[in-house]
Amino acid sequence: MLIPIALGDIVRLRKKHPCGSYEWEVVRLGLDIGLVCQGCGRRILLPRSDLNKRLKQIISHAAGDEA
Repeated sequence: MLIPIALGDIVRLRKKHPCGSYEWEVVRLGLDIGLVCQGCGRRILLPRSDLNKRLKQIISHAAGDEA
């Protein structure tokens, strides 16, 4: 099942980052999803299948995204 994710969305993952934040901003889409931690600014790439498993909820959609 594909979860609709757009650039600029803020997502919450199941496990927290070592800095203590659960929230990430989507900065790249494709086969790999680029995320930036909202706590410390760390950038990571996750395969889409891993993101689908780790995603807990979408906190906010990007501005201009009416989905």
